[in-house]
Amino acid sequence: MLTLRKGRYAARMAESDADHAAAQHLRALSFRGEARSDADPYDAECAHVLVEDTRAGTLVCCFRLLHLPNGRAIDRSYSAQFYELSALSAFDGPMVEMGRFCIHPDWRDPDILRVAWGAMTAYVDREGVEMLFGCSSFHGTEARDYYDAFALLRDRHLAPKRWLPRVKAPSVFRFASRLRRKPDLKAAQAKMPPLLRTYLLMGGWVSDHAVIDDDLGTLHVFTGLEIRAVPPGRARLLRAVAG
Repeated sequence: MLTLRKGRYAARMAESDADHAAAQHLRALSFRGEARSDADPYDAECAHVLVEDTRAGTLVCCFRLLHLPNGRAIDRSYSAQFYELSALSAFDGPMVEMGRFCIHPDWRDPDILRVAWGAMTAYVDREGVEMLFGCSSFHGTEARDYYDAFALLRDRHLAPKRWLPRVKAPSVFRFASRLRRKPDLKAAQAKMPPLLRTYLLMGGWVSDHAVIDDDLGTLHVFTGLEIRAVPPGRARLLRAVAG
């Protein structure tokens, strides 16, 4: 059972119906701005991680994990609804999809993200995971709000050709082929979602297009990270938190 405590925050696996309901409520608040439940059929197939503020007794972050034995099971993933992922079917090691990652909109402490990644690192090490992937979301559906961020992704962080997802969703923004601007690096970093920024710092990569998700009111890019590609210094920092 995964448990991790650092300072005022503690991460653990959801164990009860009440835990799952709390996660679904936080997801609705974070993604939809509504005090209701965000649930889908994938919830039953996933393990759910909760990060709680132990002083306030508040759930401040959650995400779910779908474990796949290898790339041949990639079509079972949530991401496969939106991206054509047949290239990844050749990946021969254990994979985990991290989904519905969110932080409570009233909490801004960067330690929350550190504890969440520490919990993820502990899970990856325990389960021998070789690739972490998922959809990294930008708030809103107006691509022009993120042109600098997308230009930076195009220039520095596109997926290797052997793993590159292809277009499947009916509504996408093909930033790799459409954008001609050079990115303003400061503006790009300011607009990059914290989760995606962390993926990229660890050597992660993205699809060459963003999906326009009108249901959740987001733009998202497929994001992958081969664990062996994580820089040693970054891996040590994550394991220090995980330990």
